Amino acid sequence: MMENNKAVLEQANAAITKGDYEGFLAFCTDDTQWNFVGDQTLRGKEAVRQYMAKTYLEPPQFMVENLIAEGDFVTALGKISLPDKDGQTTEYNYCDVWQFRDGKMAGLQAFVIKS
Repeated sequence: MMENNKAVLEQANAAITKGDYEGFLAFCTDDTQWNFVGDQTLRGKEAVRQYMAKTYLEPPQFMVENLIAEGDFVTALGKISLPDKDGQTTEYNYCDVWQFRDGKMAGLQAFVIKS
């Protein structure tokens, strides 16, 4: 199961870097909840869809340094580059802790720090 969850996250991330946000969302539960620690919490797939439309003006680029799976959780540690509305690319370090339910991403605790 842990290896399947890692594969799901890798496939979901591949979709997002291609700009296939609906493809990414297909890997999420309808009631997915994303907590950007110290910032905001998104509740439900529609909230995530709106966040992506506003934030991912261009597809983000990920460099995953480590993927660690344990039970229903997969932790991704790495870097993300994201262009803003002015076209300037900003680099971030991140640690995402994903919780899986029935093979889909049900929850996220995201720790994101500007590099």
